[in-house]
Amino acid sequence: MGEAAKKIQEEQMKETTTAPAETEETEGKRGRKPKAKSEAGPKQEGPMFLPIAERTFRITMTETMLGTIPANQQIFSDYVNSKAMTPEEREEEALLQSGEIDEETGLPANDHHTGFFRDSAGIYLMNYHIKGFLKEAGNILKEAAKVKALRSKIDNNVFVFPRKIYLAKTHSGVLERPLRAQTAQGPRVALAQSLTVDAGIAFNITIRLLDHKELSWSLIELLLDYGELKGLGQWRNGGYGTFSWEDITPKKK
Repeated sequence: MGEAAKKIQEEQMKETTTAPAETEETEGKRGRKPKAKSEAGPKQEGPMFLPIAERTFRITMTETMLGTIPANQQIFSDYVNSKAMTPEEREEEALLQSGEIDEETGLPANDHHTGFFRDSAGIYLMNYHIKGFLKEAGNILKEAAKVKALRSKIDNNVFVFPRKIYLAKTHSGVLERPLRAQTAQGPRVALAQSLTVDAGIAFNITIRLLDHKELSWSLIELLLDYGELKGLGQWRNGGYGTFSWEDITPKKK
């Protein structure tokens, strides 16, 4: 092999050993298919949990509380049958009730006798009595709290436990009061009777709050503060059923 041929061969060998590695970009420009990247498996995530917190409160009655549950076991049928009345008749009949359709029961006390739920363990409220109070307070305080549709947000994000909230073994007494109404037929009076529990009775509730940017524990406490003005049970607009509260949530160590 001549000297010139040897030099050409040496130069070619140098170019082969010193040429940079081809990238995906250069491979693509030369029409070659880029090498496939190694694909990693799906990212593994831990278990998901509801963003919810809870606190326990002790409710102490500061005034006598009246029962809200109609004593007449036929009340639901009576209420359904009342739908057959004319609008004028329903309005007249409503005037003889406690003055409002109760947020807690959704029913009027047609026979004007109310009490408490009862079983072998004693008399109790249902958790929706407390939630009904919170919704009513939220509806009234929505402007002070600066939260729109606060009642609806409470309904969907605030939960009360336990299901049965026991008050005592039995009721403390009976309260009777007249109900007066001015109807198309003139003034009418009916006698209302409610079983009661005394001021000083206390019970514990647990409130669970689903995470929401407009709801906070400070807001829940504001709603509970309203219980000092208007509380639980029948005739609460007459000052009955007011209560105080205390946060008794165990402190985390």
